Amino acid sequence: MANLKVTLVRSVIGRPQTQRKIVEGLGLGRVNSSVVVPDNAAMRGAIRKINHLVDVELAK
Repeated sequence: MANLKVTLVRSVIGRPQTQRKIVEGLGLGRVNSSVVVPDNAAMRGAIRKINHLVDVELAK
C-alpha cells in the first residue's frame, strides 16, 4: 500500500473550524510541517477538504 506525504503550506488562521479540525486530525501543527499518511479513501477525502492548504506527494 502506498503512502502520501502531506505538507501544510498555508496557515489555518481565519479558516473554518472544520478545516482546522481536519488539519489537526492529520497531525499537522504549523506551516511547513509534514506527515506521512496511508493512501486510502478516508485520507484522500480529508485531504480533498483542505487541498488549498496542503501539498501532497507520494512518499517513498
